[in-house]
Amino acid sequence: MNTQDTGEQRQVNGQVKWFDPSKGFGFVVADKGGPDILLHANVLRNFGQGSVVDGSAIEILVQDTQRGLQATQVLSITPPESDASVPLRDMMDYSAADIAERPIEPARVKWFDKAKGFGFANVFGNNDDVFIHVEVLRRSGLSDLQSGEAVGLRLVDGERGRMAIEVVGWEAAAK
Repeated sequence: MNTQDTGEQRQVNGQVKWFDPSKGFGFVVADKGGPDILLHANVLRNFGQGSVVDGSAIEILVQDTQRGLQATQVLSITPPESDASVPLRDMMDYSAADIAERPIEPARVKWFDKAKGFGFANVFGNNDDVFIHVEVLRRSGLSDLQSGEAVGLRLVDGERGRMAIEVVGWEAAAK
C-alpha cells in the first residue's frame, strides 16, 4: 500500500464503525479487513446525508493518502437490520412499498435530541410540528439531526398527529 496520495481510487464494501456529525468524521471497516477508512462529513454530505448510523453497510471509493485510507465518494448506504424489539405502533401497518409511495415533503428540523430519542420538524409552508422518532431516523440510515437542517420526510398521521415514517437528507430528496 502506498503511503502517498496516488490519486488511484478503488471500490470498497464495509460497515460504518462509527460516525460523529459534531466531529465531522467517522470510520469504516472494510469487509475484507485492513486499516480503518476515514469517512469525512463532506464526503457523506456529497452523497446527500449529514450523518449515518453505526453498523450501516456502505459502498465507497477509497484512496491511499499520507494519513491512511480515506473515502472519496459514497456509492451506497444500507441501514442495519431493524431492531424488532423497538416497534413503533403507528408504523406497524405500513410496508416498505407503502412508505415508498408517500411523497417526500421538504422540512426543516426544529430540534432533535438523540438522548431523548425524538425531535420535531416543520414541513415548509406549515407550522405544525412533525414528530421524528430516533428509531425512524435509524431505520432511515441516519444517526442524528441538527437544528435547522433541511431534510425530506415521508409522513403518516399517527395517534398524536403527523409523524415521520422515513427521513432522507435534503440532497438525497432533491435527486
